[in-house]
Amino acid sequence: MSQLRTALDDYLRIRRALGFKLERASSLLPQFVAYLERSGAETITTDLALAWAKQPQDAHAEWWAHRMSEVRGFARHLQALDPRTEVPPVDLLPRKVCRATPYLYTECDVAALMEAARALHPSLRASTYETLVGLLAVTGMRVGEAIRLDRDDLTG
Repeated sequence: MSQLRTALDDYLRIRRALGFKLERASSLLPQFVAYLERSGAETITTDLALAWAKQPQDAHAEWWAHRMSEVRGFARHLQALDPRTEVPPVDLLPRKVCRATPYLYTECDVAALMEAARALHPSLRASTYETLVGLLAVTGMRVGEAIRLDRDDLTG
C-alpha cells in the first residue's frame, strides 16, 4: 500500500471519528489517489489535482468543483504530514452557490394559507398553524426562528 493510500485511510478514519459521513469523499478520494499512483506522484500537486478534478471533460463545472473541494480538504490534511504537498487555491474551480429565488406571498396568499390552517384537526393544531402563518407574515421571521420562540421572548 502506498504512503498516499495510507494517508487517505487515516484522513477518512479521523474525519469519520469527528462525525463526518464523507459519502462523496470516500468514493472520490480513492479514485484521486489511484490517479496519483498511476501518474507516479508521491504527493499532491496543484497541476495533478486540477487535471484529475476536471474529469470527465464533458462534466458540469459544479461536478469539477465538488471533486476539487474533496481534494483540497485531503491536501490540507496531508500538508501537515508532508510539507511538499500543494493545497490547490480556493479560487481554482470554485463552487458557485445558486440560491433559489424567494417567493413573496401576497396578502391573498397569506389569507388563503391561514384559512387552510383553520381546517386542520385537532383545533389546537389549526390554531397553532394559523398563528404561525400570521406571525411569519407580519414579522418576516424565518420558520426556525418562530418555532424556537419561548415565553422569555415575549414582552409585556
